[in-house]
Amino acid sequence: MSGAADRPDRPYPGLPPLGGWFTDAEIDALMECLRDSMDWRTGFSGPEIGEFEAAFAQYCGVEHALALNSCGTGLDIAMMCLDLQPGDEVISPAITFKATHQAIAGQGGKIVMAEIDPATFNLDPASVEARMTDRTRAILAVHNNGLSAFIDELEAICEAHPHPVHGPAKVIGDAARACGAGYKGTRVGKMGWMNVFSFQTSKNMTTLGEGGMITTDDPAVAERANGNRGFGRGTGYWGSNYRMTRPQAAVGLVQLSRLDEMNDLRRDRVHLLTELLSGIDELTLPTEPEGCHHIYYGYTIMVPEDWAGERRQVLMDWLMAERGVGTVVMNNTTWHQDPFIASLGFTAEDAPLSEVIGDRLFCLSLHPLMTDEDLAYIAGAMAEGVAMVARGL
Repeated sequence: MSGAADRPDRPYPGLPPLGGWFTDAEIDALMECLRDSMDWRTGFSGPEIGEFEAAFAQYCGVEHALALNSCGTGLDIAMMCLDLQPGDEVISPAITFKATHQAIAGQGGKIVMAEIDPATFNLDPASVEARMTDRTRAILAVHNNGLSAFIDELEAICEAHPHPVHGPAKVIGDAARACGAGYKGTRVGKMGWMNVFSFQTSKNMTTLGEGGMITTDDPAVAERANGNRGFGRGTGYWGSNYRMTRPQAAVGLVQLSRLDEMNDLRRDRVHLLTELLSGIDELTLPTEPEGCHHIYYGYTIMVPEDWAGERRQVLMDWLMAERGVGTVVMNNTTWHQDPFIASLGFTAEDAPLSEVIGDRLFCLSLHPLMTDEDLAYIAGAMAEGVAMVARGL
């Protein structure tokens, strides 16, 4: 067990501000791009964005990849591509980051909250099927915390319950936290009508702190998204400026080339952490279903049901205050995260299982560069904290 005297000089943040890490290769690529861009004949126009898009499309095995300034704007574009009309419904998991649902509401869609599977923290297909109506236009699934949603099962549900005008609902993946994850021999980004990725600073790879990407095999989606992200670009569609910058793409090319290395090390750290925590009976540790390649953006743990809410918070607070070990709730139901979504009238009755799970789950500090000693300290602190809560202290 780790004691207070062993507390590290710097705390382990619940969500490390940099999800991967940079090398001299990223710095060299950025400096080369900046030096070239200082030529007044060149500026910040250059081939890097197109090269990054091509490399990302090849990595995911898709025909089209479109670089953006964020995943949030990518989710907005995904909803734009549906041309939602009043009353059109989009089914989405009740537990996700608020941006998923803000994108639906922002384009005039009706959010339909579905339950998550507590074993995967992803959409429960049975819950989705129970919520299908003749107004369902899309399923906005989330590849939660690095684990692929079961996209093929969701597509089968859509085929079985087609919209009376538009046919089977579209399955869209919010892949903000799943860059490099795999599912049944494919990489996340391949299955579904489209997928939207994030390269924000805490993600497994980053393009200088912000950035995103849309992937699709549908040429009409690619044309529409291309217009939406760049003032129309002659497509006839409305557009604004959602584009990525050249320096971001230059760094993204290097980060992408190193993504599997960073994810493999993250997975290695997870395997050791799971081994170290496996003797703590009160904790439910993350799983990796057959056919999935989990890249663990978040290491999601659950406490017992009678610890939900207050006792979970006592554990989280103690870990940081007494041992410098950070945790983060990632995520609870969105109506608890965001006043705007709450204002739409959602309550625990919309997804009662997810409401309870949202009060039980949290993510433990994790980074691929953590040492064996770091993980042993974190696991020891967790054992102490759980024992303390179990005794009712």
